[in-house]
Amino acid sequence: MAEMTAYDPGTLCWADLATTDTQAATAFYTEVFGWTAMEIPTGDAGTYGILSKNGKTVAALYRMPEAQQHQQVPPYWASYISVANVDESAERAWSLGGTVLQAPFDVMDVGRMAVIRDPTGAVLSLWEPKSHRGAELMNEPGALCWTELQTTDLEAAGRFYSGLFGWNLRDFEGEMPMRYVLFLCRERAIGGMLQIQPEWGEVPPNWMVYFAVADLETTLERAQALDGKLVLPPMKVPGEGRIAVLQDPQGGYFAVLHPECQTA
Repeated sequence: MAEMTAYDPGTLCWADLATTDTQAATAFYTEVFGWTAMEIPTGDAGTYGILSKNGKTVAALYRMPEAQQHQQVPPYWASYISVANVDESAERAWSLGGTVLQAPFDVMDVGRMAVIRDPTGAVLSLWEPKSHRGAELMNEPGALCWTELQTTDLEAAGRFYSGLFGWNLRDFEGEMPMRYVLFLCRERAIGGMLQIQPEWGEVPPNWMVYFAVADLETTLERAQALDGKLVLPPMKVPGEGRIAVLQDPQGGYFAVLHPECQTA
């Protein structure tokens, strides 16, 4: 188990799903990944569903705000990047040409967060930890393992995130059908980005979350049996493993990765 107790600033630390039907989404994801769920009361906002694997938190889900539902915003997974000071990071994002969608605010006693939109339109959450550092399990089957920016402008996005988090950029050297850029934090790859292709259709800039799985085929079969949709069939990424992209029954997109080291 890759148990986590702290996250370096500039690294992926959490993800949560905003959905239109928390009960149905909980049933889907707990069955697909073997998670357990526990609801935490959040006052007027309702509840926040903490998702765990083997007793360790991995992600969460909650009911999308009514305003977003009225605007017909589809369900979405949000990636959270750990920062040392969320107020300073939000101000830096604005100075670099980003938009602060939600100004820094306290989340009870667990942390302080902000939501930003980069100059290309992708939305990302910033997290300054207090009692909640982030996921207690990472890079194991059933847990977060990667986050990926799909964007319309690699150069603009690269400049923005390098300036915001101090990330370095490096092209992935394996064989890929398109250019893939790695985000490096302290020389460790913590995410990546690629250009949205015309043949994908009307895909807006976004951050895609990846969950590791022990058996890709079984995971895909289980998800589809539960009315999930296979968006991208299994594809091998040299040196990394096999990936696929799914859409849950409510419309949220997510990716799964079977790491190469687990491949027989």
